[in-house]
Amino acid sequence: MQTELKRTALPSPYPEGWYFVESRKAIEQAGLMQKTWMGEQVVAWCDEDGRICVAESVCPHLGSELGPAAGGRVCEGRLVCPFHGFEFDATGQCVATPFAAPPRSARLRVFETQEIAGLIFAWSGIEGRPSQWSVPDEAVDQEGWSDLRVQTLRFPGHPQETTENSVDIAHLRYVHGYDNVDRTHPVEVEGTLLVSRWDFRTVRKIAGIARLTLDFSAHARIFGLGYSFVQVRERSIPMEMRLWVLATPVDGTLIDMSLASQVKVGPRPKRFVAGAGFLPHGLRAGVINRFIGPMQKMDVLQDVVIWSRKQYRPRPRLNRADGEIMMFRDYCTQFYPAPTGAADPLPELDRAVRHPDAELRLPESPAVEDAPVVVE
Repeated sequence: MQTELKRTALPSPYPEGWYFVESRKAIEQAGLMQKTWMGEQVVAWCDEDGRICVAESVCPHLGSELGPAAGGRVCEGRLVCPFHGFEFDATGQCVATPFAAPPRSARLRVFETQEIAGLIFAWSGIEGRPSQWSVPDEAVDQEGWSDLRVQTLRFPGHPQETTENSVDIAHLRYVHGYDNVDRTHPVEVEGTLLVSRWDFRTVRKIAGIARLTLDFSAHARIFGLGYSFVQVRERSIPMEMRLWVLATPVDGTLIDMSLASQVKVGPRPKRFVAGAGFLPHGLRAGVINRFIGPMQKMDVLQDVVIWSRKQYRPRPRLNRADGEIMMFRDYCTQFYPAPTGAADPLPELDRAVRHPDAELRLPESPAVEDAPVVVE
């Protein structure tokens, strides 16, 4: 019942924007991939020229399913329908059939795609309209960086609720137990780009024994509700990290949260993590990325317990520790259809906002249990 309340309170389970499909590596390894994405069954494959196609998983001929479970396959870079052998190229056009010339009108509905660092994104527009903006498509330098590591969790949620964490730095201390959490710059909004920057410190155990203190500086760039790119620098090692936090609606209730990470370590680090100093320099980043990955997953699991059970409050009772929550929500309105009526007024802030000199205390982090999730 709580999930239903949350889903109906938000404007739409499918905000407009660019949403993660899969990594190029996973698509190439699968040959043909099918999944539920933004409420639709889609297929993805790669042709012989390296072009990725993301398309609806229904043949325009007689409606056959095109996924591998139904017998769909890729032959010489073309998607072949299992029912009558219609072949489709990476543009979605039917280019061959076994028995006659291909009908020109036989074309798959294809989604616009972008690729960033081997991650494939597709556009989902309001009422099917074409892309209105792009995520940054400049080449991401790979020199010295580890391979990309992708983890995906599935749970009941909404991408606006999960992305809101990017401005809610108070929860970093309360839920995740981070120390010295401080915003370093005001939150900035420019069109579809939102920038949030903060510092924080955390103490983690290695192999359940050694304790490691990490001193981080984070710079998050958010483009819509499906693409968050966080550049993190650990100052005491030093070490750099790239973290893509990618929330993708599945069916209107569930979302896939994909965490893609890379690590880069300097040639002469001040100290080493988990014995990485005994490894050749070229292997250190990959080993550290495997150590960092479970830390990121643990943080998300703590949030999942809350995300999967919470109800959306359009007019929350905020205090001055809540920072830019309403600024973020105003930013989000551009990704939904225009409302038919007047928007709700901004909420009245409570006394901590009206009286900024009031003392602010954040309680200690409560114990949090893991919520059921599907790990892909």
